[in-house]
Amino acid sequence: MTIAVVGASRFPDKEAHTVPAEMQAAGFRVIPVNPHADELFGEPVYRRLEDIPEPVDLVDVFRPSEETPEVVRAAVKIRAKAVWLQLGIASDESRRIAEEAGVDYVEDRCLAVERRRYGITKP
Repeated sequence: MTIAVVGASRFPDKEAHTVPAEMQAAGFRVIPVNPHADELFGEPVYRRLEDIPEPVDLVDVFRPSEETPEVVRAAVKIRAKAVWLQLGIASDESRRIAEEAGVDYVEDRCLAVERRRYGITKP
């Protein structure tokens, strides 16, 4: 599974860095999206979802709630299968956009916490 992380952080003490690093360590392919970095987690960083040159299964979002509708629209545009808004991030508009496009949608949950809770690793 390929996870594009919008808002992946350069700072190791932030959840937007530790969560994608944990997902990568669990065997998932992580593609960071951040306009202010060139490499994270040993991977090239893309400025926008639309710049990623390969299919994306899940878009994991670490951006303020009010910015998420734009991110979800981009996720729909690149044909991502699912969108995940991290803990503390929620948006009725983003949910509507995803649902209308038939994209699976989760909000206000931590991807790493749920991975540990259910013992999910890359198949």
